[in-house]
Amino acid sequence: MIFSDVPDAGAGLGRRSWLFAPADGERKMTKATESSADIVILDLEDAVAQNRKAHARALCAEFLAGRSAADQQRLWVRVNPFDGPHTLADLAAVMPARPGGIMLPKARGGQDLRTLDNYLSALEVAGGTPPGRTAVIALAPETAESVHTMGTYRGAPRLAAVTWGVADLAAEIGAEAVSGADGRFGPVLETARSLCLFGAAAAGAVAVDTIHADYRDSAGLRARCIRARQDGFGGMLAIHPDQVGIINDVFSPTEDELAAAQEIVDLFAADPAAGAIGHRGALLDRPHLTRAQALLARQRRS
Repeated sequence: MIFSDVPDAGAGLGRRSWLFAPADGERKMTKATESSADIVILDLEDAVAQNRKAHARALCAEFLAGRSAADQQRLWVRVNPFDGPHTLADLAAVMPARPGGIMLPKARGGQDLRTLDNYLSALEVAGGTPPGRTAVIALAPETAESVHTMGTYRGAPRLAAVTWGVADLAAEIGAEAVSGADGRFGPVLETARSLCLFGAAAAGAVAVDTIHADYRDSAGLRARCIRARQDGFGGMLAIHPDQVGIINDVFSPTEDELAAAQEIVDLFAADPAAGAIGHRGALLDRPHLTRAQALLARQRRS
């Protein structure tokens, strides 16, 4: 399993569990913040009706401003997408309260992140926030258009993570079912999931798998998490606090895994010129070292 390291923006936090909370209700935001989620995403987009957008952004900004600096660092905001009228108003409202990051939904490619970086840079200066402090997670692919641009995120500023949106994408392409009886996505949606993983890896960002919609299905969630980690994802979105514990558990390396990774790192450190090393009946080469280093780095972030 390969877990990419994370850019400096917002570094130092674990990024296993990403819990959504509607930003138009203080009780829901408080409950999410009190959970063990690594990141809480205060949602101004899908969770908020059009006629409550202004109310939600004001409430979200007030909630953020009233939290400690440590809380603010793990409280991110999903703003509305660039194809609508709300993005700038969302950013102008919440950035003075110093969220740890911004989720950009329906991201169309690396150029959207460069545009967002320009807005964030101006708002950071205006609010006295250290430049570049605010990290970004791109929600892509979430549209049919964005499936074709997953290779454009390399070098995108502030990018800490990439995830994908199964519900919106399925609706846009007219998919009649999101998953089969076994809980797995069909081949079309699985292609989008794979492209998210490849795009994140190419950009050096954490790949975060999409939601498991049935929050009461603990066994199904655990199976999804295990498969996601095996495939290379470093975390998963959550829609209910009850999902967070399972996500954190599965995406946390075990003591045995950490010890094995450290052993590989130590072997190559003892023989820096080696291209491959025989160990416990197996031949270890440089990709084994890369995976071991990434696993240890991921544990440090958590």
